[in-house]
Amino acid sequence: MPIRITGLNSGLDTESIISALVSSYSYKTNKYKKAQTKLSWKQEAWSTLNSKVYSFYNNVGKLKMSSAYNMRTASVSDSTKAKVSAASGATNGVQSLEVLEVAKSDYLTGGKISIKDASGAEDKTKTVSSASTLSELGYTGTGTVEVTNKETGKTTSISVTGDTKISDFVKSLSDAGVKASFDEKNGRLFVSSAKTGTENGFELKSKNTDGDKALLALGLAMTSTVSDTGAKVNDDNNWSAASDAKIKLNGAEYTSSTNEFAVNGLSVTALAKTSGEISVTVATDSEGIYEQVKDLLSQYNSLINEMNKLYNADSAKGYEPLTDDEKDSMSDTEVEKWEAKVKDSLLRRDDSLESLISSMTTAMSKGYEVNGKTYYLTSFGISTLGYLNSAKNEQYAYHINGDEDDSATSGKEDKLLAAIKEDPDSVAGFLQQLATGLYDSIDKKMKTSTLSSVFKVYNDKEMASEYSDYTTTIKKWEDKLSEQEDYYYKKFSAMETALAKLNSQTSSLSGLFGS
Repeated sequence: MPIRITGLNSGLDTESIISALVSSYSYKTNKYKKAQTKLSWKQEAWSTLNSKVYSFYNNVGKLKMSSAYNMRTASVSDSTKAKVSAASGATNGVQSLEVLEVAKSDYLTGGKISIKDASGAEDKTKTVSSASTLSELGYTGTGTVEVTNKETGKTTSISVTGDTKISDFVKSLSDAGVKASFDEKNGRLFVSSAKTGTENGFELKSKNTDGDKALLALGLAMTSTVSDTGAKVNDDNNWSAASDAKIKLNGAEYTSSTNEFAVNGLSVTALAKTSGEISVTVATDSEGIYEQVKDLLSQYNSLINEMNKLYNADSAKGYEPLTDDEKDSMSDTEVEKWEAKVKDSLLRRDDSLESLISSMTTAMSKGYEVNGKTYYLTSFGISTLGYLNSAKNEQYAYHINGDEDDSATSGKEDKLLAAIKEDPDSVAGFLQQLATGLYDSIDKKMKTSTLSSVFKVYNDKEMASEYSDYTTTIKKWEDKLSEQEDYYYKKFSAMETALAKLNSQTSSLSGLFGS
């Protein structure tokens, strides 16, 4: 903007005069700026609320499945022998369990190895480490060792020479798909199959005589006739063969390569052999289902109460977003209170919000049929407190009779827990349909349209378009304001120029007449 210096000759407050002359254009510009700011606040308010609605929508969607309510608990008479959990398909009652075998891996604990001197005897002045070579262990040949991974069926050949380090050999075993490590403190190699079960074991053998000698030097000889003379050698390794896990549940035997079993809704983890039968008790998790219902209602109440508060907010008539000049004339606290007043009322009497509230409350108050009988939330002692007894904006919130955490209804009969214990299937069937009805009511509001995007319960597209229109309109009025200001500044500048000339002429005449 050009620098404007005016009023030097006329003595007039040109800026104030021009500001008054263009005030109608300033008013229009600020009017649309305020409207756009208010719209942006409303977009933010709806976006925040929509996130909460969408989260609730997803949580309710999980409760549409019948499996969400078929909760079972399982206890074992000896938890040191097995762990058991129950899914929806498990049958209530006491069952017998025996752990016949636990799954194991093929496991080879190598014999103790050491550094050898020139005679082949142990050199006690030196300590074996991962960096030690096979020649230091007394092996100087060139052999081949084979590792067969039973899980994959792959056989890997490993070349070993006197220059091979223990760490090199360990890496080659690991690359072949078995677990391998070297314990420097105890001077032993440890090799095992990666998984438990007979089908996942491994074999370690030599392909030639030098291979035999290499395994002997490493303490991993699997035979006892690997010396040059064919005599037996002392290789104090220990071999533990892989095994499958076996259990007997209610008299039927099951086998697994792991210690995990899935049988008729039960998940069994074998921990140790049993000396006989132990018992597994399966029952309906009444408390679990109760807490699930309580959690659903808690989420619903929190959301519906917030929506009611937004819809019934106090009017902010006469309050609009502030311009920068208006903010400058107020304290920070005053500005904060002013804007809070506007923001709190943004969704007051909003049509989209009213429609959503109506849809959700209708779904909650409907009756749903289970096995030929119609149930309502009130059938299970769940109801609102009514308009007269509920707190402000909480008239749609539901309370469970007998809920010890709810002071409003804790003293009443707990019909819900009693119904779950007596007939859990009917309760589950009702809750499943209720969740479906509630989910569908929100889902309809989240359908995409010309005014809204998918998973939005408000007209986000329409708002975005309005915001863009405001930007265009504001630009138009800013241009008009600038044009008018320039017009009047030119007029006043011309007047100032004329006055300057007149003053100059007057001074000249005064000089001629000696005055």
